[in-house]
Amino acid sequence: MADGTSVPADLMGRAMSRARRSNGMQKFMRNRSTIAFLMALPLILLIFCLVLYPAVYAIYLAMLNKRMTQFVWFDNFVYLLNRNTFRLVIFQSCLFAVTAVILKALLGFMLAHLMHNISGRNQRIWRGLLLVPWVIPLALSTLTWWWMFDPSYSAFNWLLNRIGLDSVPWLGVGWTARACTILVNVWFGTPFFMIMYMAALKSVPEQLYEAADIDGASRLQKLFFVTLPMMRNIISITVLFSLIVTFADFDIVRILTAGGPQDMTHVFATYAFQVGIQSGDIPLGASISLFMLPILAVAAYFVLRGVNKRTQEIAA
Repeated sequence: MADGTSVPADLMGRAMSRARRSNGMQKFMRNRSTIAFLMALPLILLIFCLVLYPAVYAIYLAMLNKRMTQFVWFDNFVYLLNRNTFRLVIFQSCLFAVTAVILKALLGFMLAHLMHNISGRNQRIWRGLLLVPWVIPLALSTLTWWWMFDPSYSAFNWLLNRIGLDSVPWLGVGWTARACTILVNVWFGTPFFMIMYMAALKSVPEQLYEAADIDGASRLQKLFFVTLPMMRNIISITVLFSLIVTFADFDIVRILTAGGPQDMTHVFATYAFQVGIQSGDIPLGASISLFMLPILAVAAYFVLRGVNKRTQEIAA
């Protein structure tokens, strides 16, 4: 230095090290992905506490015996697959979910097209009215449906009797009860499909329809060659989300039929509740609930693979 003194080498090294750490920290905090991760960290922790931990704990419970004193590994799953009632639950769950999702998708698509072609204030009014089934708490609306299906005070049977027809045991016969549970689920879930498809329709460029008009395409041709190709990804994601929610449906079946008659309307959620909570066999109930996982995992794999493939094609 100018006055003849010198700075010790160790002090100089520590100062340089602190400067490098400070620069590195500043670069780290300026990284967009780092900021995004830090902002999403509370949500990640919440998901871990409310979703991941219960899922891992359910797997642990499913491998215990009824008294929860020792591991039996996969014996609970083998026991369930050997029961006719559980095989009926698998069939009913798949029938309930797949049928309801297909009907919701079709009705939602038709309603979205109708709403899309209505302009101005009228569209807002009709859209609000059609969203009412989705806004009302499901348990309350299902109780209303239960009253309309009730064998003694059924509103539907009253109408049938007024026109000279016999009463129908809506919730007392297997296939009729299945149809009723599917109907209520479709009534509740169709507005969700409608609002998602309306958003997708608004994102389709008008230039594509104008080009199709110039080429002389009919309305049906524009639907199949313009609208549907542009909406395939949103249709796939919506169907997958609804399939997951419908498979886990509990309120509708529990309130309408409680799984009857003769266990013909049970789905995974209601049967797991009956076995695990009402019968006191928690490990077996956890095993029932976990049977949804491989079915939904396969569906998610194929749907998301198709979405990813179409996204890459568009990007290319």
